[in-house]
Amino acid sequence: MKKMWRAGLLVASLGVAAILTGCGTSEKGNTADKPKEQKTESVTLDIFQFKVEFKDQFEAVAKKYEEENKNVKINITTVGGGEDYGAALRSKFSSGNEPAIYNIGGPQDVADWKDKLVDLSDTASAKAALNGTLAGVSVDGKVLGLPYNQEGYGFIYNKNIFKKAGIDPASITDFASLEKAVKDLDSKKQELGLKAVFALPGKETWVTGLHLSNAFLAPEFDNNVLTAFNSKKVDFKYKDAFKKVLDLQNQYSVQPTVSLDYSKQVEELFSLQKVAIIQQGNWVYNSITSIDKDFADNGIGLLPIPVEGYKGDSVPVGIPMYWGVNSKADEKVITESKKFLDWLYTSEEGKQIVLNDFKFIPAYNGYDSSKISDPLSKAVYDYASKGKTIGWTFMGYPTGWGQDELGVQIQKYLSKKATWDEVVDATKKAWEKDRQ
Repeated sequence: MKKMWRAGLLVASLGVAAILTGCGTSEKGNTADKPKEQKTESVTLDIFQFKVEFKDQFEAVAKKYEEENKNVKINITTVGGGEDYGAALRSKFSSGNEPAIYNIGGPQDVADWKDKLVDLSDTASAKAALNGTLAGVSVDGKVLGLPYNQEGYGFIYNKNIFKKAGIDPASITDFASLEKAVKDLDSKKQELGLKAVFALPGKETWVTGLHLSNAFLAPEFDNNVLTAFNSKKVDFKYKDAFKKVLDLQNQYSVQPTVSLDYSKQVEELFSLQKVAIIQQGNWVYNSITSIDKDFADNGIGLLPIPVEGYKGDSVPVGIPMYWGVNSKADEKVITESKKFLDWLYTSEEGKQIVLNDFKFIPAYNGYDSSKISDPLSKAVYDYASKGKTIGWTFMGYPTGWGQDELGVQIQKYLSKKATWDEVVDATKKAWEKDRQ
């Protein structure tokens, strides 16, 4: 989503000094007269989060925080990638083992979880959040979520392969130029050492039903998540443009696309340079660097997703998820949850972690944007600073619609079990039914 990245103020740490009681000592050594140490009550924060790409880094930061705050224990459960986080979260709450901190996606999730979300308006993080980033999680003057970070996505490409093929990535500003580049790559794939041009992970319904669809549905909702959330219907105004980009990926992809998952797409095929282009976002940097750091740092770039009839040179940018705090937790757990999130996003130590360890594009004021270190995040920042963005409205889709309805219907289409018109008609009806 947006144009600037700056962020916040230092928050007090959690340490509490021991309190001594009593005064003086007895000459007879009466222990009742000696000072007594009162221990700070320990608190456990159970965190249930979706971002698999920074799982290891987040767990390392949690250990660091525990070392500096001896009264706090942090347990992290990560569910994401090929797993349905929303379904897993509902199951987690149903089990009775409710997390203290968990992720929500925007206005639809706020509506679904409003009875179990604390008002975070009084946190330093809420006060430091970039203008506009809290709109989707604010209800009746209450801030019910804190932004994770900012992310952008599009077509990540291999710079060296493009150079060898004689393709200038700057020339790709619409569907026609993208299609030409893809066909050129396909005609040279043997000499370029490619299995295919694309790796379309059709198995991942979030890639197709959420991210890809967003590029083509956001314009009809004026790039506004609340407009999507309040809409009783979806028109698929750019359905033909949507089909063209989906078909292009599918036709020139490693097959079968419905069996391709995130791990094979990013780690096995793209990171090992067996395909030239993948539809993903800046969050894949850590995955790529774990395979080939030099390639991650010097060999990748970001192309726009062209929407014929709208924009051909823009990338979707937005807040991927928000942190929510469980209002049903003990008060001391709620207090410590707020402190942890404030430390992470507004302390000087936390800011360095967000930029250098997590490789996040901050969604808060007080950060030095020149410190954004990886090439994908820099590219997203560059698109955003030039205003070449498409909004993230998929957080306003009906609950489960993007993955369980549209994503599943797209899988049928990729498997030739449904026509594109059948996909559109079925998902239109599902949206309208949900919003009755």
